Amino acid sequence: MKYEKSCGAVIFRKAENWNVLLIRHVKGRHISFPKGHMEAGETESQTAEREVFEETGLRVRVDRTYRAENRYNIRSDTQKLVVIFAAITEQEAVHPQPEEIAEAFWVPVEQAYERLTYERDRRILRAAYQHIAETTQFSV
Repeated sequence: MKYEKSCGAVIFRKAENWNVLLIRHVKGRHISFPKGHMEAGETESQTAEREVFEETGLRVRVDRTYRAENRYNIRSDTQKLVVIFAAITEQEAVHPQPEEIAEAFWVPVEQAYERLTYERDRRILRAAYQHIAETTQFSV
C-alpha cells in the first residue's frame, strides 16, 4: 500500500456573517477546501498555509488548535491522509490557480453544507465552524 499526505484548511471570513471559501477542483470537479501535498521539511500547518496561498492567493491565519483528519483510498493501492485546519482571512479577493482550481467562491456557512460534494467535508466544516465561532481570540 502506498500513502500520500496533504494538508489544507477550511477558510473563514467574517463579513456581516461568517463565510467559507469553497473550491471546485479541475480534476474530479468536486467541491471542497484548498489542500495539497506536503513538501520536505514542512510542518502540516506550513503546508496548509502554502497550499492555500498557491491555490487561492489568500494569506490565512491557521488555527492549529483545530485539526481534522480525513483518510480515503484514491486508488486500490494508495491511501491518502488529508489534514485540515481551520483558518481565517480578512481578504475577500480570491485568485484561483487555473491548473488546479476551476472555481473559488465565498458562500455563507449555512449554504456551504449544500454545496460540498462529500459528507466527510460537511462534517469537517461543521466542527471547524463551531470551533471558530467559539474561539474568541480567532475572531476577526
